[in-house]
Amino acid sequence: MSLDTNKKKPWSLWHRRLHKALKRKSNLLPAGSSLLISVSGGQDSIALLELICDLQRLHKWKLHVWHGDHGWHENSKKIADELEQWCKDKKIAISITSTDKNKVSTEKDAREWRYTNLIEQAKKLSKGSLDTPYKYVLTGHTGSDRAETFLMNLARGSHIAGLSSLRERRILQGEIELVRPMLIFSRKETLQMCDEMNLPIWIDPSNSNVQLARNRIRKEVLPVLEKLNHGSTMRIASLAESLSHLHNDQYQLTKLAIQSISNEEGIDRSVMINLPLTVRTIIFYQWFKDNEVIPPSSKQMNELSHKIGKNNPPSSIDLSNGWKIQWDKKLITISSP
Repeated sequence: MSLDTNKKKPWSLWHRRLHKALKRKSNLLPAGSSLLISVSGGQDSIALLELICDLQRLHKWKLHVWHGDHGWHENSKKIADELEQWCKDKKIAISITSTDKNKVSTEKDAREWRYTNLIEQAKKLSKGSLDTPYKYVLTGHTGSDRAETFLMNLARGSHIAGLSSLRERRILQGEIELVRPMLIFSRKETLQMCDEMNLPIWIDPSNSNVQLARNRIRKEVLPVLEKLNHGSTMRIASLAESLSHLHNDQYQLTKLAIQSISNEEGIDRSVMINLPLTVRTIIFYQWFKDNEVIPPSSKQMNELSHKIGKNNPPSSIDLSNGWKIQWDKKLITISSP
């Protein structure tokens, strides 16, 4: 942990920038809402917490912090204890949940564990705050995180939905939403915030492990891109945001298209075969999602879109988890396991 005792400025350009962004999007974190803030102790989440605390008087929020101790390294308990004390000194309510590497051993496991516990914590807090339930869960993801996710998904050959991931908001469960207010900042900027506002930073040693895909993108790929074209990280993040808006518009249009060419049994193949391959792929992707079927890879999706075309015979393709898509001359259907 690093901590400077010099007095920090009460208001900064960082505060103004986030405040203006929230005013433009008044429904992102509505005034008077109860916010559950996920804080790891790293620079991004600490910067988020400080900005939200300072803006609290303007937006009349109720705040509660949650910290997840993964138990991945020997100092994790020490970090949790110090963070808890720091929050208590600032009179910020905090809850801590712990696990260990035997139960949560991978990045994917850790992410699922965090969101599961955040949902449970939001529900628990809401029971004691019926008038203003904790419907908003905040994380410190920055534009740099968005750029990293974009590059990882691009390398995997993801569909546009994958490339537009790490959106500003998404539903976690029921009325509980995940909100990422810090996407307008880069990781370089959150470090600058912590320095200027004299904030403590608890460094997680696992963030230096380049065996983890995200860390390798962060430490080896993005620095090269920044040297080639300064500011490329935030431009990639901006592209991901634009794709997110495009995906949302596409979603609405695709839903209308599916309604017009389908019935309770399936999709009208005679209409689908007259659509361009790319449009067929978009419709299939959304149709699978609506039916809670994991979509195949982009390559398999393109293959499927081609196979249901004109002059191709009736056939079928096995999907994941036992699902199957099949088609005859008139109809395309999905069957469950």
